[in-house]
Amino acid sequence: MKTLLTGGTVVSMDPVVGDLDRGDVLIEDGVIVEVAERVHAPDAEVIDATDRIVMPGFVDNHRHTWQTAFRGVGADWTFPEWAVAMHGTVKPHYQPEDVYVGTLLGRLEALHSGVTTMLDWYHVAQSHAHEDAAVAALRDAPGRSIYCLGAGWGTPGPVDADIRRVRADLTGDGLVTMALGLRGPEATGMDTVARELKLADELGLRSSLHIEAGGTITDLREHGLLRDTTTFVHANGIADAELRMIADAGGSLSISPDVELKMGFGSPMTGRALAAGLRPTLSIDDVPSVGGDMFSTMRTAFAVQRGLDGGLRSRDLVEFATVDAARSCGLDARTGSITPGKDADLILLRADDLTVFPVTDPLATVVSAGHPGLVDTVLVAGRVVKRDGVLVGVDLAALRTRLVESRDRIANAAGVPVDGTWRPRPA
Repeated sequence: MKTLLTGGTVVSMDPVVGDLDRGDVLIEDGVIVEVAERVHAPDAEVIDATDRIVMPGFVDNHRHTWQTAFRGVGADWTFPEWAVAMHGTVKPHYQPEDVYVGTLLGRLEALHSGVTTMLDWYHVAQSHAHEDAAVAALRDAPGRSIYCLGAGWGTPGPVDADIRRVRADLTGDGLVTMALGLRGPEATGMDTVARELKLADELGLRSSLHIEAGGTITDLREHGLLRDTTTFVHANGIADAELRMIADAGGSLSISPDVELKMGFGSPMTGRALAAGLRPTLSIDDVPSVGGDMFSTMRTAFAVQRGLDGGLRSRDLVEFATVDAARSCGLDARTGSITPGKDADLILLRADDLTVFPVTDPLATVVSAGHPGLVDTVLVAGRVVKRDGVLVGVDLAALRTRLVESRDRIANAAGVPVDGTWRPRPA
């Protein structure tokens, strides 16, 4: 099966391929086979990309999609308020159906806004049925997803059996793969971290770890536990020397600039990471607090760092959100750039929309003025999953009804309002 994207402005994020003011992209059996100013493929299905920016789909390497039903309720919350609300108040009332519909709608939202690859950081640990519901939702959404299974917030016990059980189901290199969500030495002690990293190595899994306190990276290094397969999330409290330790080990850093600034984590580590030799990556984190699209995430990271030191360029931000993030997920050989031989995970953005027209500099436009309304077409492994601004084959009306019912049931069971007046009170 061949598909030809023709006549678009191609932003490849591949230094060899380069960018094309007018270019064609030929896809065969889901894989990019040719990128050029003109491609002759008379037997291909043609997608007219005129007045479109053709670029790699975004990669979000840290999002808690199980919280989708409570979108926007935490816009005014601090981190302690969010923790009490989501983990202490509503999470105990989640049933497998709630995990399923929240994860599915959250993943579809990400696809709708151009996120073709997403790591779903799962920490709603309640039962095997809850875990299976999350995996089923990711499989039912036509995106490239990584199920990052971690223990529930504050769960002290081992999770080895759960990791092995789910891993037995998520083998191979399909669209849904797996990672391990580490709890970190502050939560469980170094022995548990060592055991879980050994398990990840045994099962061939990458790992992701939320980190706040300085000194943790030093401790991990002294115990020989820094890996090139670990992504550290946030890390606002660590020193420059520890950033260099992550870089020296080949690890990666995921920054969630909107959440970090709003919840009081501190300034995003973008510039400091670059100075330490790290290519930072970007993520959404949670939609109760912030919007779920990569455009606004890039814009926040860009504005904050430019305000601090005038650094960064638009291309940097798009690299963070595509090829660099793909590398952090171990998927850079498959996605993150428009490169022959990679899977066709692509998005087409409207360049004729009045909010961005005329597009003189495509990258600058994407970072400074991009928004989900521009996402006209989305392809994952060559399959069109959004066409003419509409997700393909999705009954959104039915899913919306299920999500609202889920939210209302959980809120009622937890005894909290859903009218914007909920203000959690940390102990």
